[in-house]
Amino acid sequence: MEIVSSSIASCPKEHRKIYQQWFDYIDSDGDGRITGIEATEFLAMSKLAKSELKQVWTIADSKRQGFLGFKEFITAMQVRLLFMNTHYLHLQLYKNLMVFYFMAIVDVERLELPAMEGLGSFLAKRNASRNDGSLESNGMPALNSLFSSKSSKKVSIFTHAIEHVVEDYFLFFSFQTALSEVTSIVDGLKKLYNDKLKPLEVTYQYNDFVSPLLTNSDFDAKPMVMLLGQYSTGKTTFIKHMLKSNYPDERSIPGNTIAVRADMPFTGLATFGGAFLSKFECSQMNHPLLEHISFVDSPGVLSGEKQRTQRSYDFTGVIKWFAEKCDLILLLFDPHKLDISDEFKRVISTLHGQDDKIRVVLNKADQLMRVYGALMWSLGKVLNTPEVARVYIGSFGDKPVNLEALDSMGKELFEKEQDDLLLDLIDIPKKACDRRINEFVKRARAAKIHAYIIGHLKKEMPTMLGKTKAQQKLVDNLQDEFAKIQRDHHLPPGDFPDVEHFREVLGTYNIDKFEKVKSKMIQVVDDMLAYDIPELLKNFRNPYD
Repeated sequence: MEIVSSSIASCPKEHRKIYQQWFDYIDSDGDGRITGIEATEFLAMSKLAKSELKQVWTIADSKRQGFLGFKEFITAMQVRLLFMNTHYLHLQLYKNLMVFYFMAIVDVERLELPAMEGLGSFLAKRNASRNDGSLESNGMPALNSLFSSKSSKKVSIFTHAIEHVVEDYFLFFSFQTALSEVTSIVDGLKKLYNDKLKPLEVTYQYNDFVSPLLTNSDFDAKPMVMLLGQYSTGKTTFIKHMLKSNYPDERSIPGNTIAVRADMPFTGLATFGGAFLSKFECSQMNHPLLEHISFVDSPGVLSGEKQRTQRSYDFTGVIKWFAEKCDLILLLFDPHKLDISDEFKRVISTLHGQDDKIRVVLNKADQLMRVYGALMWSLGKVLNTPEVARVYIGSFGDKPVNLEALDSMGKELFEKEQDDLLLDLIDIPKKACDRRINEFVKRARAAKIHAYIIGHLKKEMPTMLGKTKAQQKLVDNLQDEFAKIQRDHHLPPGDFPDVEHFREVLGTYNIDKFEKVKSKMIQVVDDMLAYDIPELLKNFRNPYD
């Protein structure tokens, strides 16, 4: 199976010019994005059934961002073309393959532009609305025209009369107004983070204990796939195999430069110091697969005599940082080296809480097929989870597969396994938005528990004398304090941080300087989880659901 270029490359230039004009008219606020609300009126002119338009939107918005950029808009137009001309669109297609596979099947350049009934009047109406000063860029009446100065005074009096009701209403209205300012789920998550979650993290120093504060680049970054394994398991050759080319090339950016670039999601790596950044670099190259995902190639995990060599930076800490950012983690094994070293055990233990991202690749398996059971036995002692990790069997390297070592069944299995892995990689961008939401919710819950912990420790400190002794007692009995917090606030024990790591960081702080629990900040995060995020998802779902 090969990766081919995306649909925008196969679009004729004359078609693309017309699509650009249509896109600019539909994009009422000129932000380069078409939301579902903006698109429905335009797509209705195609006279396709609602179920068919739902499939068009699903394929075009394959990343489930809640909007169409120009590239995705072209995809939508081309899929509609194919629908009208070939009737070849069906559910199984977009469940298993990306659109550019489908575009390769049909000669798009031979198809005519889609007929859009009523397009002229639609464009004229949009042009008139843009010249009407009474409308905002999003087509909504200006807010200052809704209330006169007299009505503002009445609202002020009403606010004082029933303060608690108006406060709840204001919080809801405030987020509704914010929704009109965002054009995607990711933009909505950014705003929720900066307005509601980040203040809680800063107040209780979440960035020092758990994870660095998020930046816009963390939300905008492409999905990442991290490769982990001991030396000579084929991590680098696996990437070369997927890209069908060599890397790194001459376009490499040094780690110290990457750490200060705001447009890249690696600024948090500066906390690991120059010793790590001097060994970190970013290689950039043009490739269809890299348009959608990024690969993180890690150094071989030490084993045997190499175990005595000490790294000059916190290797497991770096792996944990990337594990939290990545969408998929591939553990590579060589059938001749199934023993798991002490450091590799520590590395795998840092992946706790990321179990759903882990996949196992038994590489170079054409040389020895019977080691599958031995690998699962070794992993069972390290991966402390009842679920069995997905294992891909194959030979992902720069050398041809040893066909003599495989019978006809083994060859068929290899081909199927390699195709399954490639489809898993292709599927990552489609799940990236869901994973960002999942990670955001997970982070919000962790930040809330962290706030409870910090506030509880502060409350247990004496007012005047014996503060040093009290702090040492709290640090020593941290496990018991966690249990008290869990009981008092009815929190799940699995969401609490690692006691030993927390104790280690806590030892460098003066607990008496911590903030007390601020109920309003906790409530803001609770409301965000209960109301704001569901509302955000509702506003940016498939408009034809």
